[in-house]
Amino acid sequence: MNLDLPGLAAARAVVLVEGMSDRAALEALAERRGRALAAEGVVIVAMGGATNIDHFLDLLLGPGRAAVRLAGLCDAAEEGYFRRALERAGLGSRLSRAGLEALGFYVCADDLEDELIRALGVASVERVIEAQGEIRSFRTFQKQPAQQGNRPEQQLHRFMGTHSGRKSKYARLLVGALDLAQIPRPLDRVLAHV
Repeated sequence: MNLDLPGLAAARAVVLVEGMSDRAALEALAERRGRALAAEGVVIVAMGGATNIDHFLDLLLGPGRAAVRLAGLCDAAEEGYFRRALERAGLGSRLSRAGLEALGFYVCADDLEDELIRALGVASVERVIEAQGEIRSFRTFQKQPAQQGNRPEQQLHRFMGTHSGRKSKYARLLVGALDLAQIPRPLDRVLAHV
């Protein structure tokens, strides 16, 4: 995790995300919408996993810190970490999903890749993979015994995680392929919050 502490200290708003693919997707969406996040004082922080949220909340909300607008994005499986950390930080109690959203924290149905694959559809995601020259690799991957019986959506999801950096690469590319009217709600709303 490479954190720019001076940049973070000067931020007007901070979006906490689990990993680099989440960050890549949000940055790509902001670019597509003509937003210059750095110029707006918005920083997206890839925390290196949901379990690190307490550390970042302490850093951002600790004594002597200026008020900063917070937001976040997490996978459904990590919602509990976010909820408990926000409650421990004094930002609410017994937070429901609606309560999280009122604070600017949004949950992907499963995870980012699932949201993007569902929004685009299998055929469109395969066209993006083909444009990257990786469709043969994907077809070979689909033939592996472990992939037999899995739905194409599951195969695409798994394929994106098979090489270092591929999830971030495809997060950016898939956001680039989306119709701006069909942006998955969690991505759309977290950026709207900041």
